[in-house]
Amino acid sequence: QVQLVESGGGLVQSGESLRLSCAPSKSIFRYAAMSWYRQAPGNERELVAGISSGGTTTYADSVKGRFTISRDSSVNTVYLQMNSLKPEDTATYYCKMDWGRTAYWGQGTQVTVSS
Repeated sequence: QVQLVESGGGLVQSGESLRLSCAPSKSIFRYAAMSWYRQAPGNERELVAGISSGGTTTYADSVKGRFTISRDSSVNTVYLQMNSLKPEDTATYYCKMDWGRTAYWGQGTQVTVSS
């Protein structure tokens, strides 16, 4: 069973930054596509950013230019650097790993941005 351990959420003010981390429990990380999703109360879960095993990235339009996804295979960790945070970024952020036909999800970490 693969577990994804997320960290880095918290309460910040508008304009500040946070960095989320996600570390899978197994070394298949380097072969897996990784992504971050978020879900705000009353909303559907949405893709924020993704990165392939080869490093190709994709972003939601709402976060382009503010968020950066990256991965470090030496420590089996994927990061989401979030800059210029806005109140509308408030949500629970989830890490996802796609390995073969299976998707693994983290437990979520709360990000709250006050105005």
